[in-house]
Amino acid sequence: MTPIDGQHFDELAALIAVASNGSFVAAGKYLGRHSTIISKRIASLEQRLGVRLVERTTRQVQLTDAAKLLAEKYRVATDLIIEAQDEVVKEAAELSGRIKLAFPATMGRLWLAQQISSFMSMYPKLELDINYSDNYVDLIEGGFDAAIRIGHLSDSRLLARKLTRHKRILAASPRYLKQFGQPHTPTDLLVHNCIGNPSLQSYPIWRLSDGDNAEAIRTNGTLLTNDSIAMLEAARAGVGILGAGEWLVAQDIEQGKLLRILPEWTFDGDGGIYLVRPSRHYVSARTEVFVNWISSLFQPSPWSN
Repeated sequence: MTPIDGQHFDELAALIAVASNGSFVAAGKYLGRHSTIISKRIASLEQRLGVRLVERTTRQVQLTDAAKLLAEKYRVATDLIIEAQDEVVKEAAELSGRIKLAFPATMGRLWLAQQISSFMSMYPKLELDINYSDNYVDLIEGGFDAAIRIGHLSDSRLLARKLTRHKRILAASPRYLKQFGQPHTPTDLLVHNCIGNPSLQSYPIWRLSDGDNAEAIRTNGTLLTNDSIAMLEAARAGVGILGAGEWLVAQDIEQGKLLRILPEWTFDGDGGIYLVRPSRHYVSARTEVFVNWISSLFQPSPWSN
């Protein structure tokens, strides 16, 4: 069966309008279209279905029995669609209660905090209790409804939905590259100042891959910090080469504050950004709508737009 497209919907609307108003002219006025457009829509629908719908005379338009039946079925279907929309709007307005969430501190502030207002405007009676922290939080012990996690998951008690790929890339400021040169191979990193992140499982090794080849580089640098914003600020200032999640550096690369280096290489494997929940049992409607909303937010990921 051919799917219903926009033109088909226009044809259905024209038929219902003619059935309700008795003529092409009246139907056109009702829909805000010229009567000739209404006539063309009906003719197109007749051709699509292979059924005569209208008997045309110089004075009037007479619907065939098939058209009357079709118009009534369409009207019922339209009423059901309107009713479904009204129910969804009503349900959204009536959802209430608190959702307790845990977001990674830096990514949450950069990409999620600015989006939360749109969710709250959709569900005005919901209350959000959001913990922004890069420290691990126990969802079950802390009573959290859901959390965003970055990297590789280890807690088997949690249900996880992968929102998007987590890709770590390399970047440096134009100032740094002008002063110290552009690395062309992973081994070139050995003579560069690489900003260290001790929270990485492989630190101080950067395990680089271009899909076909792998390199393990023991990095060296004069700055070591586990704070993402501190690393980003240092890279902007020309301190050294930053290896970090694409989400952290995407805006700076777009604005030209940082340049991606060795663009064909990523490092520390291909983790993910996940939405995790304690259990699929007894999931509240308010948590379910948040899960669906946050999932749509990452299709594509905000920094890919």
